[in-house]
Amino acid sequence: MPLTPEQQAEIENQRSTTRETLRAVSEGMERHLYTAIPVLDHGFVRVIDYMGDDAAICQAARVSYGKGTKSVSNDEGLIRYLMRHWHSTPFEMCEIKLHVKLPVFVARQWIRHRTANVNEYSARYSILDREFYIPERDALAAQSRTNNQGRGAALEGEEADRVLRILRDDAMRCYDHYEEMIGEDGQQGLARELARMNLPANIYTQWYWKVDLHNLLHFLRLRADAHAQYEIRVYADAICDVVADWVPFAFRAFEDYRMGGATLSATALDCLRRMLKGEAVTQETSGMSKGEWREFEGILNGPAQPGS
Repeated sequence: MPLTPEQQAEIENQRSTTRETLRAVSEGMERHLYTAIPVLDHGFVRVIDYMGDDAAICQAARVSYGKGTKSVSNDEGLIRYLMRHWHSTPFEMCEIKLHVKLPVFVARQWIRHRTANVNEYSARYSILDREFYIPERDALAAQSRTNNQGRGAALEGEEADRVLRILRDDAMRCYDHYEEMIGEDGQQGLARELARMNLPANIYTQWYWKVDLHNLLHFLRLRADAHAQYEIRVYADAICDVVADWVPFAFRAFEDYRMGGATLSATALDCLRRMLKGEAVTQETSGMSKGEWREFEGILNGPAQPGS
């Protein structure tokens, strides 16, 4: 369970308390405030606070004192223009603070995005809970033969059972030893900051993560992508749902220009123009390497359809 009954009661209490404010409010985001969105087996994402909305982006772009323009279509058009032309600073006027519970190995990927303010649960001060990420069977996969950082075919049958058993047994054994080392049954006990070194990377940690919208969208472009590791992608997908309700104009532009768009090199653009004129361009005549040509074909042909 991602949340205990006590934690859920605390969230319900937070959501029952309302205050009048003069600040800009996003009705879509208000529905998400404090609520925990379950992710993986014990994890969650929840919004603790936010600042700004779509109008704040437009206000910053125009350096105005009002709330956008009288025309909603003008505001959406401006946001699409900003996104299309990579004007990033207006998006930095919006911020979000998230409370995230996640496995340590996911946190170590996540922290590579060094454009946020982070405060993590301290295993020097507190004792970590006995909670580990154990994948579902369909998330167990062999090493990819073509991608050194990707997955191949799913493990099946006895091999999947063996891997799950090892994961569970090792996690429990390490935590048993962790408890023994810091035990309080009369012995002096090892310092928590040392005892934690024996814990596995699938144990859960928690943090507060505060980031502006521009850098959040960059995070989502990479981590909500189909090529991202599954365990961090499900967190990114949950955050996408929140952002879509928070700043709908900005998120639609982001989906269109970043998630659904493509960047072409000068060489690729030249090939595309030649193709539109009727020339039969091949990899050999394109001026691209085999890898570049393969990616170019992927852009032109789109993602493979199921059963194709």
